[in-house]
Amino acid sequence: MATRDDVVTEALTWEGTPFHHHARLKGVGVDCAMFLAEVYHAVAPSLVPRIAPAHYPVSWHLHHDEELFVGWVRRYTDEFDGPPLAGDIVLFKTGRAYGHGAISIDWPDGVHAASADGAVVTRADLTQGWLAGLSRRYFSIGRLLGEV
Repeated sequence: MATRDDVVTEALTWEGTPFHHHARLKGVGVDCAMFLAEVYHAVAPSLVPRIAPAHYPVSWHLHHDEELFVGWVRRYTDEFDGPPLAGDIVLFKTGRAYGHGAISIDWPDGVHAASADGAVVTRADLTQGWLAGLSRRYFSIGRLLGEV
């Protein structure tokens, strides 16, 4: 059975991977959505299949109200009122919709793939810098991992 520590360990192996929209290859390129998808698939492949979303524009969240990212995350998690635990997902509203995601390590410490912050997967305080003041939603992986 996968654990929250397994999620954090896997997420941190992606550090330094360059940001590249719609990519999903560790050490080569990844965006924030595919980072989440690949980390959870690697840790729990029987619970999180390899997600293959249709093409999504890099600026979707700036021009649309439809919550595509929230919809993908809700398939495998439960939303809750933070703060997140290790391995939980944090989504940030970066325009008209939630368009950025991260994995909590030890709140507010987390890891995310961002076109800012050096354009790589990086560990960061998710309440500082360009993320400061953004609306956040929290999603628990507890159900996925068999926690009650």
